[in-house]
Amino acid sequence: MALSSRTSPRAPRPTVELEVVAVSHLSPQLVRVTLGGEGFAQFEDRPETDKYVKLKFTTPEPESLPVTRTYTVRRVDAEARTLDLDFVVHGDEGLAGPWAARTRPGDRISLMGPGGGYSPDPTADAHLFAGDLSAVPAIAAGLERLEALNPDARGHVVIEVDSETAIVPVPAPNGMRVEWIIDPGHDVEALASVLGQLDWPDGTVQVFAHGERESMKAVRRVLFEERGLDRAQVSLSGYWARGRTEDRFQAEKREPIGKIL
Repeated sequence: MALSSRTSPRAPRPTVELEVVAVSHLSPQLVRVTLGGEGFAQFEDRPETDKYVKLKFTTPEPESLPVTRTYTVRRVDAEARTLDLDFVVHGDEGLAGPWAARTRPGDRISLMGPGGGYSPDPTADAHLFAGDLSAVPAIAAGLERLEALNPDARGHVVIEVDSETAIVPVPAPNGMRVEWIIDPGHDVEALASVLGQLDWPDGTVQVFAHGERESMKAVRRVLFEERGLDRAQVSLSGYWARGRTEDRFQAEKREPIGKIL
């Protein structure tokens, strides 16, 4: 999923060329592309569950300009020497989604990364995962890790999508309640409203909340003003902004409109 994420410092990431080895349609809106090939030997994995790569594309003619698009790594399989990327597809809109919809095994693509930031803390008393369809790969990766580290983990998962057809299975410990919000109107307060009404668990709650920028600003209010959480408990970021290309979205991160934390 296209995103922007807080990252820890590291050296410049090299470019890696990978081959498409499989393509699967998880839903009408979500396509998984599995990458591998000889180039995987140069891919330097990171331990975080919220990690991303920058895919290299070229804009259509006559501009034909090099651009990057940032996507979450859903899973790295070191034994199979592959990595999975999940793409939200809206017809011919954008560059990466249409590429994912039409790509086939044997195609090649270059990427930089990964970078990363968040991993679930298995010692936290409870967990909250929240986001939209763009955050599902990172949420699923975090839940998968948490289930392996602490199968008794408890908390909530709240995911906003625009239709029931966008709902996909996500792994979760038995103590994690998974709730899907259907919001075709894309109300920026929809996710925050649900989070504000949750029965808040006792103890230290670790939060992962990523998704559309204005929605995350509303979530920020709930987490810090209403729930009084400490920033150290929260991974909060805008992955994208409605009505913005990624290039404009990335530029706005340096402007007041783009600030979330």
